[in-house]
Amino acid sequence: MIQNDCLSLDDISLRTGESPKRLLRWRDAGLLGCEDSGFRAEDVGRARLIHDMLHYGHSLEAIAAAFKEPDSIFRYFVEDMQEQFARQLYTIQDAAEITGLEIDCLRRIIDATAIGEAGEMVDAKDIDFFRSAGIALQAGYPEEALLQILHVYSEAMDRAAEVGTRTSHFYIHERMKHENLSPEDLMCRLESTFSKVEPLIEPALMYFHDKGRRRAMWDDMLMHLEEEAGLTDEPEAPGQIRRAVMFVDLASFTPLAEAMGDVAAAEVLERFARIVRTAVRPSHGRIVKQIGDAFMIVFAECNSAVGCAVYLERRAAMEPHFPAVRAGIHWGPILYREADYFGSNVNIASRLGVEADRHQILVTDEVRRRAKMRDDIEFLPLGRRRLKGLAAEVEVYEARLAKSEEGSKATDPVCKMELTPVEVAARLTLDGREQVFCSDTCLRSFVAAPEKYAA
Repeated sequence: MIQNDCLSLDDISLRTGESPKRLLRWRDAGLLGCEDSGFRAEDVGRARLIHDMLHYGHSLEAIAAAFKEPDSIFRYFVEDMQEQFARQLYTIQDAAEITGLEIDCLRRIIDATAIGEAGEMVDAKDIDFFRSAGIALQAGYPEEALLQILHVYSEAMDRAAEVGTRTSHFYIHERMKHENLSPEDLMCRLESTFSKVEPLIEPALMYFHDKGRRRAMWDDMLMHLEEEAGLTDEPEAPGQIRRAVMFVDLASFTPLAEAMGDVAAAEVLERFARIVRTAVRPSHGRIVKQIGDAFMIVFAECNSAVGCAVYLERRAAMEPHFPAVRAGIHWGPILYREADYFGSNVNIASRLGVEADRHQILVTDEVRRRAKMRDDIEFLPLGRRRLKGLAAEVEVYEARLAKSEEGSKATDPVCKMELTPVEVAARLTLDGREQVFCSDTCLRSFVAAPEKYAA
């Protein structure tokens, strides 16, 4: 256990992960240390802040000058963290003796949750958390399962905290800066705002956790009923279940972002995300993750998966100034791990999504045979295809509405945005063929290099 009243050079080096030589240089600059040439607990936070500021490009001289300025943001943050870092720290060995857990088990928990200070130091709150984990293990919860839960909780709460901080910075702090407030007044305004919002955070987290738990229990009940009815095979490993996996994305998002810029592309992506969430909710699907413009979604059965994909495509086609959607769906056994899904059948669905053209929904024969209740959807056979990265060929079908009235939309050759006649901002006839454009920007890009967009 390391005491907090006065720290040696080795103590603070252990806590921060900084070399003694660098810490001495920062002390000589007047940023660390106390009168007896030792170090204080709050120097741990100062050292971390100095480290990050140097990595962002600040010079040590500029940091030292800011520290001497009473109204600087740096000085405010340094003073604000005094209490945060003036706390007792323990080694992993100390934590093992206090909690009764083995050191290797503690390290696996730390690795799964990314907690702990530099040098494998932990504090009293960490030890309380280890005790809770120990109770779960003693109750018979398998360590492998517990580590999955803790890993997901850790990452989910990290994202929740990040979105709160980032949005506060972008939409509150940055706007207040333009009011020409002093640093002290600015911080007072921010603290006043956060003090009113902070009590709402925990109830909101518990509210959404309860809703998610109820939905997960419902899905689990249906899975048990499916097993009891003999509708599914015995899993080969813990976490193996059968699911319909769908990958859906915007068919031309990359050229759109290049032509329109990141801000406009982000707005299109936000609209697409709203469409996806609206479509998935009544279809009993679960959004596993989003990577850029691509969504991975799983369904317990194929009827809902195909219906959701068709709705998504049709809904996006009705959206003004919007690119085309494409999707791929496959059914089969997959492995559930840490709120994600893995396996060769996930890869097949992903490859189908990449293989699909604009407005196209590609499905495998497994999906077609299980989507028996969809009288409103027809499956057009496309033959066997060899998908990238897969050794065996796959029987592929295109799923589409049995009675479909195609809308009259033209495609901007630059950004690939689909336009109705009233949405066309500019037209150009080249070699007897009319091209339409969503904006003068795309028109100028085409005129500058028409051969680039000939395809």
